[in-house]
Amino acid sequence: MTDIFTIVNKVVALSGGTGTLGGSIADYLVQQGAKVILLGRTQKKLRDKTGQLNEMMPESAFSYEVDVLNEEAMVEVREEISSDFGRLDGLVNLAGGNIPGATLSADQSIYDIALNDTKKVLDINLFGTVVPTIVLSGLMAEQGKGTIINISSMASKQAISRVLGYSMAKAGVDIFTQWMANEMASKFTDKIRVNAIAPGFFIGNQNRSLLTHEDGSYTDRGEKIIANTPMGRYGDASELNGMVHYLLSDASSFVTGSIFNVDGGFSSFSGV
Repeated sequence: MTDIFTIVNKVVALSGGTGTLGGSIADYLVQQGAKVILLGRTQKKLRDKTGQLNEMMPESAFSYEVDVLNEEAMVEVREEISSDFGRLDGLVNLAGGNIPGATLSADQSIYDIALNDTKKVLDINLFGTVVPTIVLSGLMAEQGKGTIINISSMASKQAISRVLGYSMAKAGVDIFTQWMANEMASKFTDKIRVNAIAPGFFIGNQNRSLLTHEDGSYTDRGEKIIANTPMGRYGDASELNGMVHYLLSDASSFVTGSIFNVDGGFSSFSGV
């Protein structure tokens, strides 16, 4: 009997695979028997993470140093992946985040925002998904199958204060996910699927100072998030793994253009 949930020997590329959430997903995928390709700009981070993954599961991880916003460089990586592996089964677009100039402090208004930094946030979160998806999906179109997973956010669904650029970018990721799902299924094959995961609130290096004090207690913003999360806690990075696994596997063969909330109930709570 075929195991529709298996991802053994699937070749999966990850951008942002050296971060908190991406690193956890990379760990999980190699533990499940997948081959992981890390894409990123920082050679040392790539080397360290690839080494750690290969210590865990020998010959399970590989990396290419590349700026995912650079279309020409991504085309070169596509050709290298094709030559080195012969196929690409999955792509998980995890590159993203925020920067201080694009994040308003509690006492600032929209007129204090740094527009250049806001554009940078739009680039990495939106075009950091668009460019690798369009370039690497070319391999999937050639081979007739593949799965793409984008990372959305609660900030794409409602106005969350202080993070305008991030919110606009993730809203763009949502519509791009649906657009690409329609494009691939209607013009190429129903075996190329494009979905997104919208994480709730997870504490990582980029948002730690917004959500927690140095002593580990929650800031006012951190308390508000907990108050609006029915489960009453922040997510653990490992709690994204099951959804990633499902979307990469054949168990989700009739699922495309969907955005899955993994948020402890945040998106369903009215606040009353």
